[in-house]
Amino acid sequence: MRAPLGEFDLIARYFTHAAPRAVLGVGDDCALLDIPAGETLAVSTDMLIEGRHFLPTVDPDALGHKALAVNLSDLAAMGALPLAFTLALALPDADPAWLEPFSAGLLRLASAHAIELVGGDTNRGPRNLCVTVMGTVPRGQALRRAGACVGDDLWVSGTPGDARLALGAMLEEWHIDAPALRTLRPRLERPTPRIALGLALRGMATSAIDISDGLLGDLAHVLRASGVGARVEADAVPASPTLAAQPRERRRQCQLAGGDDYELLFTAPPSMRTDVARAAARAATRVTRIGVIDTSQSLLVVDADGHDVASGFSSFQHFGAP
Repeated sequence: MRAPLGEFDLIARYFTHAAPRAVLGVGDDCALLDIPAGETLAVSTDMLIEGRHFLPTVDPDALGHKALAVNLSDLAAMGALPLAFTLALALPDADPAWLEPFSAGLLRLASAHAIELVGGDTNRGPRNLCVTVMGTVPRGQALRRAGACVGDDLWVSGTPGDARLALGAMLEEWHIDAPALRTLRPRLERPTPRIALGLALRGMATSAIDISDGLLGDLAHVLRASGVGARVEADAVPASPTLAAQPRERRRQCQLAGGDDYELLFTAPPSMRTDVARAAARAATRVTRIGVIDTSQSLLVVDADGHDVASGFSSFQHFGAP
């Protein structure tokens, strides 16, 4: 009979890997990191709870990817370069059949973005994943929610709404045929953090946020922090072919209020349109202009005929009903 896997064996087997940029990584009371001169440290923490943020049946490899990706997305929204991260895990048991693919998905994405795992904690309990990421950004160049100016263009990356469409199909809220769902599921389970775009937008974006809880809900954070309003053209929000084929109200629900996209929503002056297009090309990421910042102190969402279409859409609430 195989002996139970202890905490330190678990860490050594699945979560200890080379961290050449850290002064000291996994294995001591604290990690030690050097920050380059003239740089500011950007830090963010996100928690994923089984049954609240992910389904119990999710592929552990995909979950490892997503646990880090949602945090990297926060660095992208600040224009920060990934440096290091920590991982805190609560698990019902130390099951190698779960831990091996989970750590593989996590560390594969970490390697892709040259971010080092430098510490964390493990404990027994309901499955809960908590990642803290650290990145660096030149002093004074961080992208922030505050900073949107009247007259700025409003931009979004990618095709928001795909993750919510996939989730709705998996929860049987609506039917999506199997080939289309296979295409959509990675948008929910393996989101792409827009690190390259965030870095490329330094010096041109006046504000930025990542779309985690829904486009309108996250845009509201920017407007509140910047003290401005916005007019969003609902029909300008880009859609993937599968989402574009959905009934209009479903499509808008997914695009405007669906979470888990981890795309970037940002503002920039109209004079920067060519520069934004070039930045997007360098980052190999699609961006679309979907509205304008105005003086209204409110958020108006209109269709092609100018009719208000925002009523009835609400974004994810962390303390809402499960």
